[in-house]
Amino acid sequence: MEIKLNVNGAVHAVDVDGDTPLLWVLRDVLGMTGTKFGCGMALCGACTVHLDGQPVRSCMTPVESVGAGAVTTIEVIGRTAVGRRVQQAWTAKEVPQCGYCQSGQIMAATALLNVNPAPSDADIDQAMSGNVCRCGTYARIREAIKQASRDLAANRS
Repeated sequence: MEIKLNVNGAVHAVDVDGDTPLLWVLRDVLGMTGTKFGCGMALCGACTVHLDGQPVRSCMTPVESVGAGAVTTIEVIGRTAVGRRVQQAWTAKEVPQCGYCQSGQIMAATALLNVNPAPSDADIDQAMSGNVCRCGTYARIREAIKQASRDLAANRS
């Protein structure tokens, strides 16, 4: 069945079954491999993308449920002011080790800062709790989110 998807600002017509997970459409059909497969059960967060600005687990999101929603992936998150600051803070704080989970981490952090530009530690912990980093860089992730928050606030003033 043909399904039209708005991904990263472009409309794509894909010929897939409606119950195909969005993750596999992004990776295998559209060739956008920045979004990673982790657990396949929406438990690790490696597959996080934004759907109409909200973080979703693409491994468990049937492509037919996306409808006219706007999907944003790691490939373009740096084009937004918040996404760019998050990516810069990730580098400055040397967050990645193996890097596998980082696209999902960045997508979750960007979604958080989009709705809460000055999150507390508790806010960060809650927003990031579903994103697993097997390398254990959680302290650096928190510091990078705080750095991005400070940088964004400095640009607003």
